[in-house]
Amino acid sequence: MRFEVRDPRADPAPAGWAAFAQAARVHPVWSYDVMALEAWGARNPQLLVVASEGDELVAAMSVLVCRPRLAPRFAPRPGKRLLRPFWAEVYQPWLSGYPGVVFAPGFRDRAALLRAFERQAARLLGPGLVAVVYRAIGEDLAGGLEGRGRLVKRVDPVAVLENRFESEEDWFATLSKSRRAALRRQRRRLAEDPTLVVRGGPARADLDGAELARLIREHRERYGRLALDTRTMPSSTFLDRFVRRPDVHTLTYRGTDGRLLAVQTLLDHPDAPVLQHWAALPPGAGGKRWLYFDSYVRAVRFTAQRGAIELSAGRGMIELKEDLGFRPRPLYTAAVPRPVLGR
Repeated sequence: MRFEVRDPRADPAPAGWAAFAQAARVHPVWSYDVMALEAWGARNPQLLVVASEGDELVAAMSVLVCRPRLAPRFAPRPGKRLLRPFWAEVYQPWLSGYPGVVFAPGFRDRAALLRAFERQAARLLGPGLVAVVYRAIGEDLAGGLEGRGRLVKRVDPVAVLENRFESEEDWFATLSKSRRAALRRQRRRLAEDPTLVVRGGPARADLDGAELARLIREHRERYGRLALDTRTMPSSTFLDRFVRRPDVHTLTYRGTDGRLLAVQTLLDHPDAPVLQHWAALPPGAGGKRWLYFDSYVRAVRFTAQRGAIELSAGRGMIELKEDLGFRPRPLYTAAVPRPVLGR
């Protein structure tokens, strides 16, 4: 097994990356161009670690190099090896509910590969490495990462809707009578609202990244920073290019004066579309009620038309999402201190 580190800010994509990504059926955030954009704007830059057997890529890891909060605000320059203490998070930013590692189809010995990575992690990432943390892993990987001196902890689950529908009406039929009636009533009111302009679709060239970034930042600041969140808020440059991708669908709600009231991004995927960013103005600041629920109606409609297996709606507000028919899927975090890496 051979491991190689690529910094998307400065290095070309690994040989065979496009074929591997297609075979592994990865989500759009695994695009090497997207990872480069994310890394340039991140305080904890994203690296790509790939594992090969012979000439064949068998696994890839998105690894965030994380430094203490007292460290400088900006990330170190590409190619600089950190001597001061840091930890590495195997994590894919803004892909909630999915691990930061993907494998080639049919590759089975996943736990052994991750422990082989751990044994070489300090050489690959820098001598200051104090731990490796795996975020948002499923039960299969969590079991393989247990051991003496390792911490494996169950965390907030991800909400997933199994697609058994040909339309949103089929979905409505599975919900409680009160929820079904409320969604239909809200859908009718929004459709009849002359002050609301709704537009959605892929490759949106009509959007301003700075406007999107501002709304997302303000929305997240209202709800507070998540504990132990090492991500950096998406930049205007990132969003400006990201929403222009054909595999990213962006839904916007505006007033007739052009003011952006809410935005949602959805990552297209043949098996599992993912609801990604959501941000909205509160009603007291000029926003409108029920837009969040309307966005779910549209996402389920898209998933049904797509013929996907499931729709993933991220973590948080699980009880509300369960009321919409979603089910919680268990997730785990595994923390591996340096003394037991690879053991």
